[in-house]
Amino acid sequence: MTAQALRSRLPADDAAPAPVIQIRGLHKAYGPLQVLKGVDMTAPRGHVVTLIGSSGSGKSTLLRCCNLLEISQAGEIVIEGEPVRWTGAGPDRQPADRAQVRRLRTNLSMVFQQFNLWSHMTILQNVMEAPVTVLGQPAGQVEARARKLLDKVGIGDKADAWPAQLSGGQQQRAAIARALCMEPRALLFDEPTSALDPELQQEVVKVIKDLAAEHRTMILVTHDMRLAADVSDHVVFLHQGRIEEEGPPDQIFRAPRTDRLRQFLSATMSA
Repeated sequence: MTAQALRSRLPADDAAPAPVIQIRGLHKAYGPLQVLKGVDMTAPRGHVVTLIGSSGSGKSTLLRCCNLLEISQAGEIVIEGEPVRWTGAGPDRQPADRAQVRRLRTNLSMVFQQFNLWSHMTILQNVMEAPVTVLGQPAGQVEARARKLLDKVGIGDKADAWPAQLSGGQQQRAAIARALCMEPRALLFDEPTSALDPELQQEVVKVIKDLAAEHRTMILVTHDMRLAADVSDHVVFLHQGRIEEEGPPDQIFRAPRTDRLRQFLSATMSA
């Protein structure tokens, strides 16, 4: 059963909460190179939004703009109904309130392509570090949660191992546990399986599917069209910095409306 079908069985809320992330008219450039050209995107609570498109289409840049790892030049970013405050305009635009940025970032945990585990810490220490040092939570409380999360992603027996002692798939699962330990409002995945060989990819795919079934809010950048079809509530196809087409996965993958999306799917799903 797809993530969309699972969610259709849930009772509707009387009053829908604010989306976890809203992007309106976002523009991002690197010098003369326009990477995002007025993108609108919404990630409702409990939904999985997947970004697909060719390399260079702006997917990862859009994801990084969501949690302000990249600073956009125009447009709005709203986290749970709270707009990011800005000062300046165009290339001079910067967040106006660094405390707000730090606070909003604690609600958005990112999982990177290359794991980014600290090599001098054990896996358990990696998972515990941010909640203890950034959120100031008691170490004993965090350790108990971290061990449960390592069990959840299937590597509870690796808590005392070093990152170099783990396979790539195990390291990525540790990175997911680390992101979950912050108890974020949304998880942001940037090509979480692309650095892995096919066998190890499936370890990570299973964890992502399990999280989708739990109705976690996620934004996922991926080249894995099967994963996108299986876990998404909404799929966004980016082309040259603009949204070329978007919709539920059945529409995107079975009845694409634009030639560009049909060409993209033909190339990626036959590879």
